[in-house]
Amino acid sequence: MEFWGIVLIGAAAILVSSMLFVVKQQTAAIIERLGKFSSIKNAGLNFKVPVIDKIVFRMNLRIQQLDVLVETKTKDNVFVRMKISVQFQVLPSSVYDAYYRLQNPHEQITAYIFDVVRAEVPKMKLDDVFERKDDIAIAIKDELQEAMKSYGYYIVKALVTDIDPNEEVKHAMNRINAAERAKLAAEYEAEADKIKIVAKAKAEAESKKLQGEGIANQRREIARGLEDSVKMLNGVNINSQEASALIVVTQHYDTLNSIGANSKSNLILLPNSPNAANGLLTSTITSFAAAQQIVNND
Repeated sequence: MEFWGIVLIGAAAILVSSMLFVVKQQTAAIIERLGKFSSIKNAGLNFKVPVIDKIVFRMNLRIQQLDVLVETKTKDNVFVRMKISVQFQVLPSSVYDAYYRLQNPHEQITAYIFDVVRAEVPKMKLDDVFERKDDIAIAIKDELQEAMKSYGYYIVKALVTDIDPNEEVKHAMNRINAAERAKLAAEYEAEADKIKIVAKAKAEAESKKLQGEGIANQRREIARGLEDSVKMLNGVNINSQEASALIVVTQHYDTLNSIGANSKSNLILLPNSPNAANGLLTSTITSFAAAQQIVNND
């Protein structure tokens, strides 16, 4: 009796355990009764008829990601490999369609990705593929959304996560980029040299201008000093010619004194006698007189 009691208790426990089952969060269990669809059980503790009912599949309702590597050719005949990542999930209200209408959803999604990429990328040059990768991703998402909606799948996001041309093309692109940067650097250096030359020329022009003004002011003051000297000498009964001769001789000796004071000077004043200064004055006066006579005759 005790033996059969233990057997009955064990059988009851097995029966109860086969009747009750737990479904995890974000999961849906598909129940078939004698090979035919019966119901869909959601998260929590659920009941099924032993032997008759069977859990045929537990559908994941969380967001999933499928990574697909596609190789295609661009408009400028460059082969490029692209990694496409598609995020999708099964709609809770469409678990039946997701399970019974598609044999292999991953292969179906992959086929659509290949179709879109190989339709869009050959229209673009390689540089455009990098610049418009978001447009490619949007085209993939729109195509998949339209195709997979009837099967109970919702496309959350499509991303172009990697664009990888062949090695020769990458080396060529690096060389082009390096050449462009070298060209830009040379242009900046040339512009900097130009600015330096212009600034130096302006500085020299300003220096020459100030130097000229200084020389002009110096000569003007010398002329005023000579004029004052002549007036002073005239005041002590020395005529203008004698005063001029005296001033020339004085300037002559001042010049010789300046030359002798500088040991490194290589200036030679010829001739250097007092008569030479007097002759220079006479020649200058004669020249002025001749010029004045020509002006008067005209």
